[in-house]
Amino acid sequence: MTATAFTPMASLVGGALIGLSAVMLMAFTGRIAGVSGIAARLFPPYEDGEFAGRLAFVAGLVAAPLVVLVATGRLPAQTIQANSAMLILAGLLVGFGSVWGNGCTSGHGVCGLSRLSMRSLVATMTFMATGIATVFIARHLG
Repeated sequence: MTATAFTPMASLVGGALIGLSAVMLMAFTGRIAGVSGIAARLFPPYEDGEFAGRLAFVAGLVAAPLVVLVATGRLPAQTIQANSAMLILAGLLVGFGSVWGNGCTSGHGVCGLSRLSMRSLVATMTFMATGIATVFIARHLG
């Protein structure tokens, strides 16, 4: 088992930025910052005239490491301890889960819980329990 780095300041700043972006999106557009919903609505059929805003939101997620590169002179370290087949399976399961659960971790876990949504509480408990069970199985039985 590999050790996990404890990064309280980076985690605090990152969490604050996620919360700030969720509040700003709600304040300026009245929309919830659910990443899976925003990304899914980049594809037809287009429901409204917010394509540019959605594209900018997703582009910001993709461009974030470049901002870190400019600010610090190096890219964030990335370690993925899985093969391609496992990553593809994981991506499909996450995609299925976010469609089936009508949202993802950002929509339910960040925005839904802050609005005291019971549906988001159940969804968040479900994906957290699934994640905990997956890590336990992978580390202890796999």
